[in-house]
Amino acid sequence: MRVLVRYHEIALKGRNRPFFVDKLVLNIRRATADLGAFHVQGFSGRVSIECPDDVDWAVLEERLRRVFGIANFSRVLEAPRTLEGLEDAVLRSLAGREIGSFRVQARRSDKQFPLRSSEIDRQIGAAVARATGAPVNLGAPDTTIHVEVLQKHMLFSFERLRGPGGVPVGSAGRVMALLSGGIDSPVAAWRMMKRGCTVQLVNFHAFPLQDRTMIDKVRELAGILARWQNRCRLFLVPFGPVQQQIVASCPAPLRVVLYRRFMLRIASTLAYRHHAKALVTGESLGQVASQTLDNLSTIGAAATLPVLRPLIGMDKDEITVEARRLETFDVSTLPDQDCCQLFVPRSPAVAATLREAEAAEAALDLPGLVATAVAATEEERLRFPKL
Repeated sequence: MRVLVRYHEIALKGRNRPFFVDKLVLNIRRATADLGAFHVQGFSGRVSIECPDDVDWAVLEERLRRVFGIANFSRVLEAPRTLEGLEDAVLRSLAGREIGSFRVQARRSDKQFPLRSSEIDRQIGAAVARATGAPVNLGAPDTTIHVEVLQKHMLFSFERLRGPGGVPVGSAGRVMALLSGGIDSPVAAWRMMKRGCTVQLVNFHAFPLQDRTMIDKVRELAGILARWQNRCRLFLVPFGPVQQQIVASCPAPLRVVLYRRFMLRIASTLAYRHHAKALVTGESLGQVASQTLDNLSTIGAAATLPVLRPLIGMDKDEITVEARRLETFDVSTLPDQDCCQLFVPRSPAVAATLREAEAAEAALDLPGLVATAVAATEEERLRFPKL
C-alpha cells in the first residue's frame, strides 16, 4: 500500500523547506512505529509512505490525522505515464465499485507532460462515464477521482482525507506548558504543538492537602496530548507548601495572583533546566479574576521567560469546541480538587499591581520556596505508540 501525504504551509518555507519535510518524515515514522515496516520519504513535493498491504487502514488513518504538518493524505495507485495506461488503470480499479456521481480532478505537477490537467479531466471522465454509466457532477460528486502527474509517476486515488495542518512538531523549538485539569490548558498546549513546538507539561497539585484526582486527570490529559507529538514529559510539582506559606504571610485578596506568580517562577526554573524557551498558559482575557489585564500583567512579570497565551482572545465556547475536537473535554470536566481553589479568598483582587504583589512577597523566601518545589518535582515520560 502506498499513501501520499501532502503539505501546505511547509511548501511556503522556501530554502528551509527540507528541514520541515525531514521533521514531518520523522514524525510520521514515530506515529507509525508499531504498525510494521514502513518506508517514509520525501517525494516530489510530498511525502510517500509505503507499507505492507495488511496494515489496518483505519488505524493508519487515525495516526496520520494526528501528525501536524499534514494538509491531506490518500491511498494512491500507480498507472503508466500515458493517457491510455491511466484510463485502463482507473477503470480496472473502479470495477465492482459503486461510485454514484463523479468528477475527475487532475493536477499536472510535471509541466512536460503533453496533456494539460483540464484535458486529462475530460478524457478520463468520458471514459469512466462510458464504462460505468455514472453521471458527472462537478459541484458535489459522490466520488472524486484524483490524478497526480509527477515527474516520474502517474498516481490516482479515490479519496483525500484531511490532516490537522500546521507545521511538524519539533520544528519550532521547545516550550513548557502549564497544564491544569481544566478545559483551557490542554487546548493551549495542543495549539502550540500545531505551531511546531515540542511541548513539555508541568502541573501544580496540592497532594496530600487535597486528594489525587487532579494528578490522575492530568496524567490522562497528558496521555491524550502525547498522541499528537508521540513523546512527552510531564512534571508534577507539589505546590501545597508554597500555598501554605502564602496563606500564612500574605494578604488574602492577593493569594491567587501570588499562586500564579510562583507557578511561573517554578515553571521558568524547570524550563531552563530542560531547554524550553518559553512558557505556555491557557489564560483567556477576563475569563476569571486572575485573568484581568491588570492581573495578567502582574503575574507575567514573575516569569523569566516569554509567556505565550494562545487562547487569550478566545471565549469559553470557542475553547470548548476545540477541547471536544481534541477529545480532552470529557476528561477535563471530571470532578477534581484544583490547587488554585485551595484557600481562595471570598474577594480575590482583580487589579493587583506589581508593587502590591512584590510588597506581599517580601515576607516570603522566594528562592527557597522555588528551590524546594523544584527539588520535589516528579517527572514522568509518556510515549505513543508504546513499543
